[in-house]
Amino acid sequence: MIERYTLPEMGKIWNDQFKLETWLKIEILACEARAEMGDVPKDDLEVIKSKANFNLKRVLEIEETTKHDVIAFLTNVAEYVGPASRHIHYGMTSSDVLDTALAYQMKSAGELLLKKLTELKNVLQRRAVEHKRTICVGRSHGIHAEAYSMGLKFALWFEEAKRNISRLENAIQSISTGKISGAVGTFEHLSPKVEEYVCFKLGLKPEPVATQVVQRDRHAEFLTVMAIIGSSLEKIAIEVRHLQRTEVLEAEEYFSKGQKGSSAMPHKRNPIVSERITGIARLLRSNSLAALEDVALWHERDISHSSVERIIIPDSCIALDYDLSLALKLVDKLIIYPENMIKNLNLTRGLIFSQAVLLKLTEKGMSREDAYEIVQTSAMKVWEDQSKNLKDELASSVKVTEYFTQDDLENLFDPDRLLKNIDYIFKRSVEV
Repeated sequence: MIERYTLPEMGKIWNDQFKLETWLKIEILACEARAEMGDVPKDDLEVIKSKANFNLKRVLEIEETTKHDVIAFLTNVAEYVGPASRHIHYGMTSSDVLDTALAYQMKSAGELLLKKLTELKNVLQRRAVEHKRTICVGRSHGIHAEAYSMGLKFALWFEEAKRNISRLENAIQSISTGKISGAVGTFEHLSPKVEEYVCFKLGLKPEPVATQVVQRDRHAEFLTVMAIIGSSLEKIAIEVRHLQRTEVLEAEEYFSKGQKGSSAMPHKRNPIVSERITGIARLLRSNSLAALEDVALWHERDISHSSVERIIIPDSCIALDYDLSLALKLVDKLIIYPENMIKNLNLTRGLIFSQAVLLKLTEKGMSREDAYEIVQTSAMKVWEDQSKNLKDELASSVKVTEYFTQDDLENLFDPDRLLKNIDYIFKRSVEV
């Protein structure tokens, strides 16, 4: 299922061919840097650049014997290059290649995710403006609270998308860090200029202080940000799932012609996209925990992080790419039912206006405690008797009519009045 939704670019970044192509690029760049310093003869550099290659099948075949992926790769490259291959990997350790290549892959993947996250932000902005004055009921604890705007729901998610863009940009900057500093990061056999050259050519920056590896707090930050983005998408999905419940039905996922909801019940239209988004978010969060476990390594380096990262980093990038694709389609085609929103808003028969009445009574001079008791007493009668509504209950209260005329009550129970500041909210957010 994931493969059908993942952009080809994301899948390509994490396949073995691309990874080894990046390894080869790093090795050649290191030779170029050393040639500029006079450490590699120009003729040998030309041989390396013209002949250096690998065959993935052959690398895997060699690895069966070496039990070491980088050595297998270098052995195969040497088969193509010949004697000049003695300059390849000079003064480097495996992690110089592995970590620098991984940084390049993560940077490339992060930029694809950033592009899609920006698209989602723009769709959320469009839907917010579209439904700026679509009145619905606001809920707290799942219980009707006061009148709200469907546009504000989209605006809320829009703001979160903007924050996630900033987080992802920062994480990409953090992870775009390579190292070509040798076995324990001291440049004992290699000039720092090689690292500077290779990183510059790859659009990376050198790790200021390294051990044998780039430190894993960078990777943990990247995966944690992806987990946060996934959780934000889940927030949208959970709200849609609630709104699509039969008893609510204020919004609904797009249901295409020929789509089926249930093998048993032909009438079903289930929120399957939102449920997938929710499930993928769980995977992203669990992977971020594994990344946090990788931060602490023994001394200058152990290999405990490697096997974990081979799974969690590609999987999280691909999974979030998939999740963002689903969220884009979900938000873009989400069906809104304004009539049902008004119907639901009226379910509690005026109870959502209780605070407006309470505050207006205090403005008229009544103590807050007395006002609260009067309004709550009427509200509890409405809760307990579905034939009653709050406006009529208040109108029949002598204590209330001492302060309000019938016109006053009518104005207090106008839902549009509760959204009087929506233009202000939009101007500081969606319409900036």
